[in-house]
Amino acid sequence: MTEAKTPTKPANVWSDEERAAMQASARERRGSRRNPADERAEGESAFRESMARMPDKDRVVAERIDAIVMAAVPELARKTYYGMPAYAQDGNVIFWIKNAGKFKMRYDTLEFSDKAHLDDGAVWPVSFAVKEMTAAAESRIVSIVKQAAG
Repeated sequence: MTEAKTPTKPANVWSDEERAAMQASARERRGSRRNPADERAEGESAFRESMARMPDKDRVVAERIDAIVMAAVPELARKTYYGMPAYAQDGNVIFWIKNAGKFKMRYDTLEFSDKAHLDDGAVWPVSFAVKEMTAAAESRIVSIVKQAAG
């Protein structure tokens, strides 16, 4: 006698955070079909909402990063990338802020895309940990962001 097998429920492949990031990315791609002024305004709004949802500790760091980035390279456009605050140039995201609280990490990071001008030989970093905002950290971030924006 053969036993009937009960269908098994597939395992959750994606974490809640990853699923939310993919949904945010889909919304962002739909938004890119608008005219440039509307797209920039919507990106700015989404950027602010993303920062407002951050835990206090992460938000303080992200707000300070935003202030120094916009002072250093004011032509960058604020938007979101997979729901995270991001900065774009010529329509391309060049870097974003990955906050510790969202991904249960011990520090925030600045993550750079392949559109960032960080190339340095055969190997170079594209992710930078930000544990706290000090004068030295701010100076380093300004340097990295200016290089990335080319």
